[in-house]
Amino acid sequence: MLPRRHQELPPTAGLPLRLSDLRPGPATLAADIAAQLGVSTLQLECSGTACLLITLTALRTLQPQRRRVVVPAYTCPLVAIAVQQAGLELQLCDLRAGHYDLDPAALRAACDERTLAIIPTHLAGRVADVTDALAVANNVGAYVVEDAAQALGARCDGVSVGLLGDIGFFSLAAGKGLSIYEGGLLLARDPSLRELLAQTAARIMPTSAWMECRRSMELIGYAALYRPGGLRLAYGNPLRNALRHGDPVAAVGDDFPLTIPLHRVGRWRQSVGAHAAARLPEFLDQLSAQAQRRLPRLRAIDGIKVLDDSPGAQGTWPFLLLLLPNQQRRDAALEQLWQSGMGVSRLFIDALPDYAYLGEIVPAQDVPNARDFAARSMTISNSPWLDDEDFETICRTLEAVLA
Repeated sequence: MLPRRHQELPPTAGLPLRLSDLRPGPATLAADIAAQLGVSTLQLECSGTACLLITLTALRTLQPQRRRVVVPAYTCPLVAIAVQQAGLELQLCDLRAGHYDLDPAALRAACDERTLAIIPTHLAGRVADVTDALAVANNVGAYVVEDAAQALGARCDGVSVGLLGDIGFFSLAAGKGLSIYEGGLLLARDPSLRELLAQTAARIMPTSAWMECRRSMELIGYAALYRPGGLRLAYGNPLRNALRHGDPVAAVGDDFPLTIPLHRVGRWRQSVGAHAAARLPEFLDQLSAQAQRRLPRLRAIDGIKVLDDSPGAQGTWPFLLLLLPNQQRRDAALEQLWQSGMGVSRLFIDALPDYAYLGEIVPAQDVPNARDFAARSMTISNSPWLDDEDFETICRTLEAVLA
């Protein structure tokens, strides 16, 4: 394993907050991001998962006879938890081989007159194939909900992701491109759906002064520690402790409670996000330019597949998502790099059926492509703090592992 550094780089490229962002100001976060994305309106909620729960609750009122929600078998465990909390039935769909998109044949087999919604995922900022999900949904009368939690700012043919399907949502969680520590943004093409989402949120989202106070304190801590000097304490030490105890799920933060906390976002956190949002477009452009400089170096390493966008798509680049030839090589690379402090990590540890703590809410199912993706994938931070020397060290380590 490479020697540990005194500083720690984040596994994702979050927009660092400035001291000036913490000053009170207008609570215009949703409107400011809507203007950047070129959409009419966005609905701000307490998390991306809360956005999904609101969405599923709203759609259930439109088609109460439908209860199945089709999700990728490799995605964030919070998606399964949201489906459960909405009182709906989870239906897994395997991935395409060696890819993050839903497998077309598996998707058609998973959908019928019981399907309420299909959730394609813009994984790791990459732009997913939503058109196939739309074709299947239109055939069975279901809705398409775009999980763009990791893809705020991504576009397809110049249009923001989230607008091709019926509803989309973004996450503003810690480490995302823009963060208010926890938050989410909802968008919908149809005005009647937008109104239904707003009404549903007004009905099910409580006001909690205690929870908002907690999130505000966490946001102050995030502003102070989300930098190489502070991340050793906030991220690196807990990561290494979890790995010492043989718990990779805890190491990447996949161990979520089975109930989603719900509350309304206060004005101060909205104003913090609004201050930072002014820097977001330039920051995303910087990340994209850095990724485009570095991708050819990774692609030149024999045995590595770098996940990228299809023609016409412009994803965001919080990190670089790789597939190695097999699990043994991937694990060998992580043995050298995961605890090095250079921002190398994994995305989601398992396919959904393989998380022990989700055993009661995720059906047992054979999803070989999703399991293969989990076994072979790893990530490299695209943070501007990862300099060229460190990036080259990562690449040479991968070359040695794959030689």
